[in-house]
Amino acid sequence: MRFALVALAVTGCLTAMIAEPASAEQIAPKPAALVADQIPDISMNIVEDTRPYMEFRTASFVEWDPSDRSMIVSTRFADTRQLHRVSRPLGKREQLTFAAEPVRTASISTTGSVFLFQKDSGGNEVNQIFALDNGRPKLLTDGKSRNSLGPWSNNGKFVAFGSNKRTGIYNDIYLMDPAQSGKAVMLIASSGGGWFPIDFSPDDKKLLVFNYVSVTDNQLYLIDIANGTSQKLTNSEQPVAYDGLKFAPDGKLWAASDEGSDVKRLGVVDVETSVFTPMVDEKIWDISDFDISKDGRWIAFEVNQAGRSILKFYDMQSGNVRTVDALPTGVISGVEFAPWGELGITLNSNKTGIDAYSINPETLAVTRWTKSETGGLDADNNVAPELVEIESFDGEKMSGYLFRPDRKKHDGKRPLIINVHGGPEGQATPRFISRNNYLINELGVAIFYPNVRGSTGFGKRFVALDNGPWKREDSVKDIGSFLNVLRRDKRIDKKRIAITGGSYGGYMTLASMLRYKSKLKAGLESVGISNFVTFLENTQAYRRNLRRIEYGDERIPEQRAKLEEISPLTRADEIDLPLMVVTGANDPRVPASEADQLIQAVRNNGRDAWHLLAKNEGHGFRKKANADYQFWASLLFWRKYLLGKDD
Repeated sequence: MRFALVALAVTGCLTAMIAEPASAEQIAPKPAALVADQIPDISMNIVEDTRPYMEFRTASFVEWDPSDRSMIVSTRFADTRQLHRVSRPLGKREQLTFAAEPVRTASISTTGSVFLFQKDSGGNEVNQIFALDNGRPKLLTDGKSRNSLGPWSNNGKFVAFGSNKRTGIYNDIYLMDPAQSGKAVMLIASSGGGWFPIDFSPDDKKLLVFNYVSVTDNQLYLIDIANGTSQKLTNSEQPVAYDGLKFAPDGKLWAASDEGSDVKRLGVVDVETSVFTPMVDEKIWDISDFDISKDGRWIAFEVNQAGRSILKFYDMQSGNVRTVDALPTGVISGVEFAPWGELGITLNSNKTGIDAYSINPETLAVTRWTKSETGGLDADNNVAPELVEIESFDGEKMSGYLFRPDRKKHDGKRPLIINVHGGPEGQATPRFISRNNYLINELGVAIFYPNVRGSTGFGKRFVALDNGPWKREDSVKDIGSFLNVLRRDKRIDKKRIAITGGSYGGYMTLASMLRYKSKLKAGLESVGISNFVTFLENTQAYRRNLRRIEYGDERIPEQRAKLEEISPLTRADEIDLPLMVVTGANDPRVPASEADQLIQAVRNNGRDAWHLLAKNEGHGFRKKANADYQFWASLLFWRKYLLGKDD
């Protein structure tokens, strides 16, 4: 009897072993807010293989705190970026905000007594302003309108901000006393455009206000705070663009402006005559950002050299200019002097990651304040991009950055992904490419980031070359010119080239898939435009006129017809390359309907279209769990349709 029971147990075990696989493949859990339509399940093997590249951290300089000389940075320890305090270089990070949504900006009063920040909900860009009160966020705005933090008055009592609470569309300009629970007084009632407060005059009697009409047309106004009158400092008949505007302690208004030049120069705007006098001219390169030291001695400014940042200091006493040579090749941002003289910046480089630094203006010594983790990987092992320069179909010179795999590890001809930036007033730069380093380092895929016409950083003539519906496809032809050059490269496999891009880069992806289908293997577009007419009709009202200047006006019959003609949706029946689409349900810029109509049209023609939708995101994925899953899904797509590997 005992033998029979043992035999029966053994038989049962053998039957179970035969009936069930020894080890079923584990599937990665999908974040609850994501909808993966036609996208295969993701194996935990892929998750584990890519994990070091997923666990990178970045830290961006945000603000100096004058109360204790600490640095405020934006960094992530959980799912979203939050504000942290760093008391000394390479010191620990003390988390200050604990929101479910990302917090990337802070504004501290000149006395250090009030700490403000702003955040939206689910990527909808409807920012609210909060005060950090004893470690807790205190809402200062109405919770419904779209708001944008501006500068503090020099006496530290008032902060200027923009809000659309009056009309629900355009920004009006307000003054707020945070000590009185956000009590605000309206200074300007706007009727259009993109209005923002910029800086207070040294005596706090006037406020400089900026109206962003287009990338090449920025209008300046000086508002008398006491009586509300305004003085226009720009001539709307001669559009001028500005980057950085700041009052010096002596009352002079400094600006980086392209007035009288194709590129932006650093100089002074006479507030009486409105005449701009350049003081520093970098000839063929834009001066794109700057700040003035509190004692009026130094101006730190960034020079944009084909996307690479060069940091320089201008001595206002001697007129001498010195260059900071100790920074790696990359991109700097957030240029701001501390009251005690140090300059804070963010450095973004593929060889270092993204971290916060300070520079001494006297010695030019560079101090690193944060050293962010890169998943156990040494960022210095990432490849440095190379600048590729070409002539396009019409002889126009343009460039881009090519990230090649290490030849010692990945020999022979390599597959290539062309990654087109958004905007279109954006710029490809030699920056840290985070998760995409996995494609380069582990899979041996090269990635090229082009600057087609319409990109910023190359002067106002270049940025206007794609304006309007009749010039729009010239930027698509630029991709064709880059393709011709890259296909001749002996280290690139011309039979395995794909394209991707986000926002305007999403349109460029679709348009290139149509025009160059014989030269491409697949396309992946994120939050992109599929039809210019429906995009213009459905984008948020406050952005519509700005986009009409760039793309064309759908209300004019001739332009509407041309916009329809060049829209990828019109020719969706010709899209026969593998396609993946990424969408944010709360996107205020390119509505999710742009993706919906494209996917339906492609599938109606019997073609597959992978679709990843995030219900809690807007114009791009900002939450780590969502961004990780997006990368894994895109990795499946590239492995199948670019590399020819089925997982």
